[in-house]
Amino acid sequence: MGTRDTRRTEIPPGTLDMLILKSLARGAMHGYGIAEHIHHMSEDVLEVEEGSLYPALQRLLIQGWVSAEWGQSENNRRARFYRLTAAGRKQLERELSEFERVMRAITRVIRTA
Repeated sequence: MGTRDTRRTEIPPGTLDMLILKSLARGAMHGYGIAEHIHHMSEDVLEVEEGSLYPALQRLLIQGWVSAEWGQSENNRRARFYRLTAAGRKQLERELSEFERVMRAITRVIRTA
């Protein structure tokens, strides 16, 4: 039987906002739901801590890339739900494009090194 790697993997600098925006492209979510989505979609590799998530969400609100409103969570708790704005969709496209460009460059270096 294989053993599971339990080391925490840091989210690469500059990618948290992109991951949040990409998560919200699916629809409105509360903070815990965003963190869980990223964790699940990364196959339990990436873990977003509250101390990083909520300041990032605040930055995105200030930039106008997300909006927020209070509502009820699935377990009947009051929660703030975040939604991607039109400006956020454009920003997500820019960030994904830049990320893919950088990843292609890194791949070229790795393959030729």
